[in-house]
Amino acid sequence: MAADRMTSELAGLLNSPEAARVGAVLVIDQDALVANWRAMAALASGAECAAVVKANGYGLGDVAVASALWQAGARSFFVADIEAGMRVKKALPASRTIVLHGVPAGTETDLTEQGLIPVLSSLAEIGRWGTHARRLGRHLPAFIHIDTGMNRLGLPPGELDRLCNDPENLLAGIDLQGWMSHLACADDPLNPFTAEQLRRVRAALARLPKAPVSLANSAGIFHGADYHFDLVRPGIALYGANPAPWLPNPMRPVVRLLARILQVRDVAPPDTVGYDATHRITAPGKVAALGMGYADGYPWSLAGKGMAMVGGHPAPLIGRVSMDLLTVDVTSVPDHQLQVGGWVDIIGPHRDVDQVAKEAGTIGYEVLTRLGSRYHRIYVGG
Repeated sequence: MAADRMTSELAGLLNSPEAARVGAVLVIDQDALVANWRAMAALASGAECAAVVKANGYGLGDVAVASALWQAGARSFFVADIEAGMRVKKALPASRTIVLHGVPAGTETDLTEQGLIPVLSSLAEIGRWGTHARRLGRHLPAFIHIDTGMNRLGLPPGELDRLCNDPENLLAGIDLQGWMSHLACADDPLNPFTAEQLRRVRAALARLPKAPVSLANSAGIFHGADYHFDLVRPGIALYGANPAPWLPNPMRPVVRLLARILQVRDVAPPDTVGYDATHRITAPGKVAALGMGYADGYPWSLAGKGMAMVGGHPAPLIGRVSMDLLTVDVTSVPDHQLQVGGWVDIIGPHRDVDQVAKEAGTIGYEVLTRLGSRYHRIYVGG
């Protein structure tokens, strides 16, 4: 995210009536989002590059994200559930929208009426989808997930054997869009299980009917062409977090989170700050209250560890993280940058998603997907 361009663009946008009504805003750089998708597509140039927009587009808005990437050339989108699939498909009727959670019993008609494609993870789902197809008198599209060691979703070994032994009958009525599996340890380049999963995929494919294959997630794309097959599924890489932690982050930052200064006050010993009086003032200074908290997805674990940036000056988080408020030490911030109603960076040019996640003892995925619904979202670029 180009900090200088964003600053000039935000100057007007942050004065909008919508921004005035909230305590924090989330800025999404669509140019960076598109650049990240194109970078992933270039790394896997022999394969189709889909886009994973589950968890409401990793917190950024699934329809907005998918629409920007559609304009850039993406045609296949993976979502978690049918509700999300319906939103994306309504916005992009010509897209191939794929539902990772498959076909919950009783939802067969919902999927077909909306033109959604399920990922089938068990023989029961395969049978239910095939029966529905035959009832309609046509073949219905689906991906089939093979479990290669994660033990979450996907055909377990016993069911895979049954499918390999009788594919013609078990796949009756299904328009097979592809086989897929999911890598468990791709973000660790030294873990041998990634290569073992590739071996298991190849062993299964040797026994199954020919169809396109999808294996690589964001990190998997960086393991090279052996993992790309016909379709890659980048997720976290699109949104700016580092998909390959063994490398300097190759992705452009996509999000900037700013909180409003609600109040600035002078403090002095023996004052305390926040719930349980956990922070004690040891010298005269200034404290600012910011208009966001854990109800907005800001990790409660960052109490005493988080950091805001005020005009380039660090402002350490002090006291508890409250539901709707943060308190930061702004003693070192010049007075002219401490205007009530002004904005401070929580995630931005000086502190990216991965840094915030590290301080909170979590991962960038969680920081992004917990970005709250109360933020006013501002889309720039694109």
